Amino acid sequence: MARTDAVLTDRPTVEPLDDVVELDIAGMTCSACATRIERKLGRLDGVTASVNFATERATVVGLGGDTAAGIAAVEKAGYRAALHTPGDDEWSRRATSDRIDSLRRRLAVSALLSVPLCDLTILLALVPAWRFPGWQLVCVLLAVPIVTWAAWPFHRATFRNLRSGSLSMDTLVSLGAIVSFVWALVVLVGGPSAAGYWIGFGPTPPGADAIYLDVAAGMVTFQLGGRYFETRSRRRAGDVLHAISGLASRTVVLRTPEGDVEVPAGQVRPGDVLIVRPGTAVPVDGVVEAGRSSVDTSTMTGETAPVEVEPGSAVAAGTVNGAGALTIVAERVGQHTRLAQLAAIADEAQRRKAGVTKLVDRISRVFIPAVIALAVLVTAGWLLAGAPLGAAIGIGIAVLIIACPCALGLATPTALMVGVGRGGQLGILVKGQDALEASGRIDTVVLDKTGTVTTGAFTVAEVRPLAGWTREDLLGLAGALEQSSEHAIGRAVSGAAAAELGRPDPVEGFEALSGLGAAGTVGGRRVLAGNRRLLVEQGVALPDALEADVAQLEDAGRTLVLLAVDGAAAGVLGLADDVKPTAREAIAQLQAMGLRTVLLTGDTTRAAAAVGASLGVDETIAEVLPADKAAVVADLQRQGRKVAMVGDGINDAAALASADLGMAIVTGTDVAMKSADVILVRDDLRAVPDAVALARKMLGTIRGNLVWAFGYNIAAIPLAASGLLNPLIAAAAMALSSVLVVTNSLRLRNFAPHQD
Repeated sequence: MARTDAVLTDRPTVEPLDDVVELDIAGMTCSACATRIERKLGRLDGVTASVNFATERATVVGLGGDTAAGIAAVEKAGYRAALHTPGDDEWSRRATSDRIDSLRRRLAVSALLSVPLCDLTILLALVPAWRFPGWQLVCVLLAVPIVTWAAWPFHRATFRNLRSGSLSMDTLVSLGAIVSFVWALVVLVGGPSAAGYWIGFGPTPPGADAIYLDVAAGMVTFQLGGRYFETRSRRRAGDVLHAISGLASRTVVLRTPEGDVEVPAGQVRPGDVLIVRPGTAVPVDGVVEAGRSSVDTSTMTGETAPVEVEPGSAVAAGTVNGAGALTIVAERVGQHTRLAQLAAIADEAQRRKAGVTKLVDRISRVFIPAVIALAVLVTAGWLLAGAPLGAAIGIGIAVLIIACPCALGLATPTALMVGVGRGGQLGILVKGQDALEASGRIDTVVLDKTGTVTTGAFTVAEVRPLAGWTREDLLGLAGALEQSSEHAIGRAVSGAAAAELGRPDPVEGFEALSGLGAAGTVGGRRVLAGNRRLLVEQGVALPDALEADVAQLEDAGRTLVLLAVDGAAAGVLGLADDVKPTAREAIAQLQAMGLRTVLLTGDTTRAAAAVGASLGVDETIAEVLPADKAAVVADLQRQGRKVAMVGDGINDAAALASADLGMAIVTGTDVAMKSADVILVRDDLRAVPDAVALARKMLGTIRGNLVWAFGYNIAAIPLAASGLLNPLIAAAAMALSSVLVVTNSLRLRNFAPHQD
């Protein structure tokens, strides 16, 4: 493979911030190469490594900052390495481009020489009358560049492997080409039916299979073709994945006292004011300070409709500004933007090596030497059975070539790479193989209500005071108490009170009671605001009039805030939390996929039932405290259900982690995102069935790839050993197998969400 010194030396030497180092690897040709590099790195003291053949990257733990030692170990194994810089794939792209260019040149030369060579060897072997003096020499001269220069990547890898005492797919190809060529020379120089003549002189044994120059040349050409198209396809698969990080802007327009200046994006700090011109990408997460425009979020979320923004609107990095200029105040920059975090999550998905991939690696490690031994035994068996030496060697070569397990090594990582990339384009990030395996098993989807099924933007819809109290009294006391609350309900109450009554009274001794409400002293009076359980636990009696109001509001699906002042009930506030517009459609789609839907909420049973009925869910579980959500998931699992949990808040984190499949809405907290297996970027609940469908599609593709790869080897080896496969056909079939696996994975690029 051709490389330039610049590719290998101009990579920035950025030291890692922790003990996890990522290295870009160049020169791997099959999964056995990845296994060899893992072993080489693993021999360093205290070091463990995982190498992904599809992404051509190694994750190394335990180097202690000594990156040079890791790179040296990789180079000692015969490969090239450089420290991976997040967001910068230039080195790996150039290395891959050089490799593709090298393969293209070798394939072109090999194909141009193989066509006349195969025509001559087959035609002249079948029709002796057409042979001309020196025709054998012409055939040999045509074959020499093919089996030497064109096949050099296979030979070089074989020599490298032999020095380290290991074998790979390249060993099989190299060995097959050399054996075919040497046997052809033996036949031409002095075969078993004629002795003592030199190339270009004397007779050649009759029959199209008498010499194997065409086999050597054709096999190399097919292998180069397969390797070339496989490498191109893997790069296209990687392009889908890297499209997420590619959305980040490299430069920004920074507003300074001296004027607007274009600077590298890395120089931006929170609080800086940026200018986003029409048609350019938003470089940071921030807030619009001036200007109005429509922002295309499809690159990140898959949402096709542009979002209108104005002063005060939040914008995210990676989205594209429409027709109007925007002035933005940066809030999160660099690796702290949501885009960077999502790109890191997508990248992390590639680091995880699936259990089936580890199994394939172990199989490949023993499979290749077993194939070589099998080829020798098959050849010996045919000789003992009385077959001609040429025919026996041909069968042995066919076994050698057809059994290459290259497709096995590509089956899982290529599908995962393309699927994760496509999910990123649709606002769905699958963290890894665990999520895929879980998606194939789940039968129940639990949806948190507030902020997931509903907008989470509460509004005070009704205020019902008891006798002796007024609307203003209730709203004023509740707003004063809740001004210190961080809960969405508390903020809604305090906001409504401030808007209607002005500045609230101060609160003393505020106490947030998780899952119950809040307590404090306002104007010298002890105020409780929360759910029924809070008042009951505090010994507050609920009059019949209040019970009637509560029942009516619950039947209407309201979220209730009951108030008590100095130990006596004062009234109730009914808050509305609108259901997201796509919630009903999303739940219907989940049910159409054969999944049972469960609504999980802290609301009262009557209020929850009203919301559940309007959504059409199969089951509603109400009056669940935040700390008890994980217990509900565990209880469903004890019933034999495989549970997917969809949530968005800190109080959902434990449930997300304990579920078989955790799905977090990205508008939620970082804790929820870290606890989940799937991240949903789109502010559209239909992303949930889309995520399940995509994960199942990815899992199905991986299974299909593995079935093809294993089935191919299982079926092809007996055919080759029985003499039913010509070595040339075996070479073409083996190359085609790898290309088919990668091509099948690329079909995931066409995955379309339900609404499309």
